[in-house]
Amino acid sequence: MSFDLAQYGITVSNVFRNPSPAKLYEDAITYEKASITSVGALMNSSGKKTGRSPKDKRIVDNPESTNDIWWGDVNIKMPDSAFMQNRSRAIDYLNTRNHLYVIDAFAGWDPENRIKVRVVCARAYHALFMHNMLIRPTAEEFDNFGEPDFVVFNAGQFKADPTTASLTSNTSVNLSFERREFVILGSEYAGEMKKGVFTIMNYLMPKKGFLSMHCSANEGQDGDTSLFFGLSGTGKTTLSTEPNRKLIGDDEHYWTDHGVVNIEGGCYAKCINLSAESEPEIFKAIKFGTVLENTVFDPETRVVDYDDDSLTENTRASYPIHHIENIKEGGQGGHPKNIIFLTCDAFGVLPPVSKLTPEQAMYYFISGYTSKVAGTEVGIKEPQPTFSACFGAAFLVWHPTKYAELLKANMEKYGSKVWLVNTGWSGGAYGVGKRLSIKVTRAIIDGIHDGSINEAEYQTDDIFGLSVPTTCPGVPSEVLLPENSWTDKAAYRETAQKLAMSFHKNFKTFEDQASEEIRSAGPKFNG
Repeated sequence: MSFDLAQYGITVSNVFRNPSPAKLYEDAITYEKASITSVGALMNSSGKKTGRSPKDKRIVDNPESTNDIWWGDVNIKMPDSAFMQNRSRAIDYLNTRNHLYVIDAFAGWDPENRIKVRVVCARAYHALFMHNMLIRPTAEEFDNFGEPDFVVFNAGQFKADPTTASLTSNTSVNLSFERREFVILGSEYAGEMKKGVFTIMNYLMPKKGFLSMHCSANEGQDGDTSLFFGLSGTGKTTLSTEPNRKLIGDDEHYWTDHGVVNIEGGCYAKCINLSAESEPEIFKAIKFGTVLENTVFDPETRVVDYDDDSLTENTRASYPIHHIENIKEGGQGGHPKNIIFLTCDAFGVLPPVSKLTPEQAMYYFISGYTSKVAGTEVGIKEPQPTFSACFGAAFLVWHPTKYAELLKANMEKYGSKVWLVNTGWSGGAYGVGKRLSIKVTRAIIDGIHDGSINEAEYQTDDIFGLSVPTTCPGVPSEVLLPENSWTDKAAYRETAQKLAMSFHKNFKTFEDQASEEIRSAGPKFNG
């Protein structure tokens, strides 16, 4: 179906608007050397960029929004003139193509707050990716779509001009809230579009007084909603996807006066080392309509080798959420009964589970802590603390305290409990202790969901100030109190003090806008 893009300065006559996945398969194979795997997924390459380029993200500095934005390493300023140079460059490139694709769809499942997004791109794989990741309109909604709220111009095959003001490379990912446009140059990694839309929602929702969140969400049989926050490697996807609870969404949500809303219409799962045994739901979701990004397969059988990281460790699968069998139809849930912060503490000093006060919840939310272990990056010889504000600093627009204040207000208004769950080490740091088993962590999550953990007696940790249950069904009691699981008690306290100091050092970035209540909710240390 041809579509007129003249209003953007695009004169290409062969434009396909919301083409079918089958059409996009055909074009990706014909023009992009894509392949079909043994289970019917479309496999394609993102080129040299196999991940996001956060250092190349820019936001236009405009008087209307400048005081709202958390400027710095995450949100780097760009003058409007430079944005227009990049926009012109993108339009010029798109005008050289024989054909283009337009995806018109929604971000946000609730009609009251969702936005209309238009994606203009030159690659069939990019169009299929956003067909999956955005919420597909019904036939009636498509006929009455009208003008979009935001437009994404993806000219990622064409490099940016590094001499343009504020740029430092030939990759540029630019957002103008006032022009309501998002421009991509120099990167064909599809995740840039997904996270660009999330960044937009991370600005718009708090402006309405709603908390936008980088988290997964599910719903129990009694209609109780849980949120799971956590950085890579903490178990967010694994723990939020379970047979007894319906998946609302796996990555991006906002919390309105009516409850939790999924932003997306699909999932973007990591698939390195994926197996039917380890993550059966995701494994079964990879079929016709799925985009496999940067994976490798057997050239004869077309069977994907999910253990192959020769192109990147960041291999991905994008599929519509209905490819997951046990989902909450309509992408919405009630107000969260439980909010779970997941962390993988390789120092082995945080309890497997602890209950947080509202102030502690804000502190640990702003901190967004997990840790890296030896072997994850070049040069790491021992555990290293890692912090990402609100468990997604790269996508924040407002200062982290804005999101934390909204979290606290919602917790108090709707009675949500917040838990810090450590999926990392016990009995010692990495190399000495052992990682907590998935069986133990699932028992903890079950205890949170069935309420049995609320019946336990609690003890306060004297360094981190955390309220720790002394019993939990299915969990050895000595594991619940970390110091008890360490043979060398002096080493435990020394390691705990070291981690506490890392928290304080990280939080200095936020002290100027954090209240005394939040600052005092952090760990205590001698030094």
